[in-house]
Formats: sequence, structure tokens, C-alpha cells
Amino acid sequence: MSRQKDIVIKRIYDPVSEEDGYRVLVDRLWPRGMKKEDAKLDEWNKMVSPSGELRKWFDHRKERYHRFTERYEEELSAHETELERLREIARHQRLTLLYASREPELNHAQVLLHVLKK
Repeated sequence: MSRQKDIVIKRIYDPVSEEDGYRVLVDRLWPRGMKKEDAKLDEWNKMVSPSGELRKWFDHRKERYHRFTERYEEELSAHETELERLREIARHQRLTLLYASREPELNHAQVLLHVLKK
């Protein structure tokens, strides 16, 4: 069985790099101010983003992050086939999960990264 290569996260607004490998936007909503042609995406995967209800409840409030993480992981458990597809991509090339949040540490991409690396 081949080993997983890198899975990294990056803000969609950061410069595109050849080192990004396969670029996946993992936000449910299109990032404000980003032109689609500038995003240089390989895919936009809404399936692995938090539900609209969970995203609105979280509202980027630090005191809710722990519970948000638990609830988001529960949501992701219903998408194991999709998670495995992303892991398979990462076995062949770097996988970059792109997010729009201004918060680099307390965001859903961190949670998704953790789940994918399990």
C-alpha cells in the first residue's frame, strides 16, 4: 500500500504555487473577492465542508471551536467515501485544502486536515 504524501492547508488568498499540488477549495461558499480564474482550483468540494447550519452556529467564535470540531467530525463521518477519495489523491501528490477564513488556527480546514490524516 502506498503511503500518503503531504496534505496541507492554505488560505485561498495566498499566492498559488506549483508546490500546492492538487488544489481543493473546501468552503461551502465562494470566497469573497476571489475571481474563479485566479483560484486555480482542481476542484471545489462542498461535500466535505461544514453544513450551512453548523457554519452559522460556529460563527468563528473561539469559545465554540471545541464543540464545532466535534460536530463537524460527526458530519464528516457521513462522507467517508469522499474522504477516502481525497486520501487517495494525497497518496499520489500533495493535496492542498484551501479555505477563506481569516483565522489560521481555528477553522474547519484544520479539522478536515486532522480527519484526513487519521
